[in-house]
Amino acid sequence: MINSLSGRFLILTTIFVMLAEVLIFVPSVARFRESYLETRLERAQIASLAALASDTIDPSLEEELLLNAGVYNVVLRRDEARQLMLASPIPGEISATYDLRNASAMTLIRDALMRLVTSEQQLVRVIGSPSREAGLQIEVTMDTGDLRTAMIEYGLRILGLSAVISVLTACLLFLAVRRLLVKPIKSVVSHMQNYAAAPEDARRIIQPTATVRELREAEDALQKMQTDLTQALRQKERLAQLGGAVARVSHDLRNILTSAQLFTDRIETSEDPVVKRLAPKLINSLTRAVSLCESTLAFGRAEEPAPVLSHVNLAEVVDDVLEAEHLAIGDADISLAADIPPNLMLRADPEQLHRILSNLVKNARQAILGSGVAGEITVSARSEDLGWLIKVSDTGPGLPAKARDNLFKAFQGGARKGGSGLGLAIVQELVRGHGGTLDLAHSGPEGTVFVIRLPMGEWS
Repeated sequence: MINSLSGRFLILTTIFVMLAEVLIFVPSVARFRESYLETRLERAQIASLAALASDTIDPSLEEELLLNAGVYNVVLRRDEARQLMLASPIPGEISATYDLRNASAMTLIRDALMRLVTSEQQLVRVIGSPSREAGLQIEVTMDTGDLRTAMIEYGLRILGLSAVISVLTACLLFLAVRRLLVKPIKSVVSHMQNYAAAPEDARRIIQPTATVRELREAEDALQKMQTDLTQALRQKERLAQLGGAVARVSHDLRNILTSAQLFTDRIETSEDPVVKRLAPKLINSLTRAVSLCESTLAFGRAEEPAPVLSHVNLAEVVDDVLEAEHLAIGDADISLAADIPPNLMLRADPEQLHRILSNLVKNARQAILGSGVAGEITVSARSEDLGWLIKVSDTGPGLPAKARDNLFKAFQGGARKGGSGLGLAIVQELVRGHGGTLDLAHSGPEGTVFVIRLPMGEWS
């Protein structure tokens, strides 16, 4: 109950209403005291009329008038002269004088609080203005016992009424909150739990029904999110099925094409001029097909294994990559260069780092070969404050617009005819596995530059 939204709202409402009632209680008690004293002044003024009506007044009548008025004496000021109208023995000294004629609100509140906390009975003088302009000033002397008792009784009634109002208000608000807020919120939570049990089931998507604007907005947002998620899950399932089918087909097709490659070795020995002319094209086509199947199978794996980080000499890795590319270049007019500090050590997975650089250098080599002109490929690196920066640049023709727009998208970012576009997608995944980034820094007629940034992390 206490930990629920409605329970806490009930408690807070009760506290705040009681606080408001206390703030009302203090000036109310001050006003009650002022009215009490003014009533005593009015009674004393009425009692003094008997003294004004005759020159002498019977002592027993005077005592009865003062008793009914609840005072010990009455002083009336008329025409600038103070006149003792009624009097009786005063049982002590006057401890305070209160002037109600020009008392401020703060003064009345202060005096009322002082009277409540002072339990001792005292004699006080009270000054006020006569009603109906029956004089300039009226003064009475009275004790404070009855005043304090009346103030306490009034205060208890106010507090009791405040408590009833607070509880009633809190209960009404509690019921209203449960009806207008808690119940709709529980309904939304129930829909979320029901949807979470089977997110692929479109029938479990929430249908907005709330009348409160904020809750309706929340339901609309939840409905959109659930709809998008259901569609994404369906798409993911279809893609998973398609990926499995493609992987199986690619696996079998790769085996068939590999066998076909073996047969081409025999075809190359043929003396038929037509066969000699078409055999290289057939071999290239088979090679590209096998490469595509292998790339598809590699990309179709569930995920790349997590990198096993160790201290790697980058210059040694780059030398291995460039040496392998030298063999692939053959007689083509392409030069390879490395600008790596000999003692530059990285924290990386050596095998994955080799694959990253090999893919980028291979792409650069194929781009230059495709242009038919001489070119150069350079791998450079340097150490920065928080990591390492590696550049792979070439002087090739640059990437076409389609390749730049879909650079790291599988099967879409191929830069050359017959390319699968998987190379850069795989490279980006490997770089991200190291916590780094792969960016295309520049691409144009003068060449292309890829930049790899690897974080240093807890390097030691």
